[in-house]
Amino acid sequence: MASTLLGRFLRYVQIDTMSNSQLAGSVRPSTSGQEELMMLLRSELEELGCSTYYGPESVLQGRLAGNMTGESIAFMAHVDTADDVPGNGVKPVVHSPYNGQDIALSGITISTEENPDLIRYKDGTVVTSDGTTLLGSDDKAGIAIIMEMLSILASDPSISHPDIEVYFTPDEETGHSLDRFPYEHMNASVCYTVDGTEEGIIDIGCFNASSASVRIRGRAVHPGSAKGVMRNALQAAAFIAQALPGGERAESSSGEEGFFAVMSMSGTAESAELFVIMRDFHSDGLQRRENILKAIVNSADLIYGTETECVIEQNYSNFAGTVASHPYAMERLRRAADSIGLAISENMVRGGTDGAHLASHGIASPDIFTGGHNLHSLSEWIALESMERSLELVLAIAKGDA
Repeated sequence: MASTLLGRFLRYVQIDTMSNSQLAGSVRPSTSGQEELMMLLRSELEELGCSTYYGPESVLQGRLAGNMTGESIAFMAHVDTADDVPGNGVKPVVHSPYNGQDIALSGITISTEENPDLIRYKDGTVVTSDGTTLLGSDDKAGIAIIMEMLSILASDPSISHPDIEVYFTPDEETGHSLDRFPYEHMNASVCYTVDGTEEGIIDIGCFNASSASVRIRGRAVHPGSAKGVMRNALQAAAFIAQALPGGERAESSSGEEGFFAVMSMSGTAESAELFVIMRDFHSDGLQRRENILKAIVNSADLIYGTETECVIEQNYSNFAGTVASHPYAMERLRRAADSIGLAISENMVRGGTDGAHLASHGIASPDIFTGGHNLHSLSEWIALESMERSLELVLAIAKGDA
C-alpha cells in the first residue's frame, strides 16, 4: 500500500497544475495542466471500473458502484496548486529513511527547530520538492489518497461498501473551484474533503470570508504646483492600508481570531487600487470588519479629496453549522477513527475549503488531514506515514461497517 500510494503521489505532483488567479473566473480551468491531470484521473478511474462524468462544470466525478445498500459516501480533492511560490516543474525528493536532521534543499533548509513534527517521522519517509518550487501536497496528496482508496475497494470485492462518489475540482486555490458544480449528478449528502494538514486533524468549520476591491480616483498635477489641487490617490490607498486595526491583521491573529489583510496595492496620484480580504469565524464579526473598512474608505475620501469605490464580495461561509446539522457525518468519521486506533482532533481551519461551498447546498463536508506541512511554500514537506494514516481513515469511512 505504501509503495503504490507514494508512486501515485510522485506521479501527480510532477504534472504542472498551478492555477492562474488572473484567469480564474473567466477561464475554467484557468490552466491547461489541471485538465491534463483530470483526464489522467478519468482514465485511472475507468480502469478501476468506475463510471465517470466530466462536463461543462470542469469537475471530474467518479462513481464506484457499491456491493451493499446504504447512502452514497463522497470524497473530494482539488487538482490545482497555489501560485504563492513557483508551482510548476516540481521535482520531488524522497528522503528515506529520513534521518531526523535538518533537510537541506536548493537554497533553503527545512529545520527541525521550525518543524518539530519532523521528528515524528524519523526513520520513515519524508517527501519535499528540490527547494525551487512548492511540493503540491495541497492537494495532490488528497488525490493520491482517494485514488488509492478506490483501488483497494475495486480490487477486493470482499470489502463491503455503499456507492462511493469522488470529485476532483479545479481552481480551488483561486476561490473558483465550485463556481460550477454537477450537483444534479451527486447523490451523497455527506462529502469528505481530503485537503487538510497535520496528521490527526479534522476540520469541522472554517472562516466566513469576504474580499474588497477598492478603487480610488484622485487628481494628478505637477508636484511643484500641487497645493490645493492634487488629490493623491496613492496616498489615500496607503492611509486605508495603515488605518486597518493593527491588532486585527493577519500577522497579528491566530486560533479563532479573525483578521484583515491587504493582499495588493498599486497606483499613482491619479488612481490607485487595493485588494483587501477579511476573515472571521462569526458572521456578525465579518460584518463588523466590512463596516470598519467602509468607514476607513469614507475617511480617506474626506481627508484626501478622493472618490473611492469599494466593492465587497462574499467569498465563502463557515461550514460548521452544516456539519453540525448532519451529525451522521462526524459520527461515521469518529467510528472509523476508533476502528483503526487513530486519535483525532477537531479543528476550525484558518482558511476555506471546498466544503464551505458545498455547505451552501446543504452538503456536510468535514475536511480530513493529508499530512502536508508548510503548504504554499518552498519548504513544504509531507510524510508518507501520515498519508497512509489518512488513507486508512478514508478507507474505514468508506467501508460498510463504518
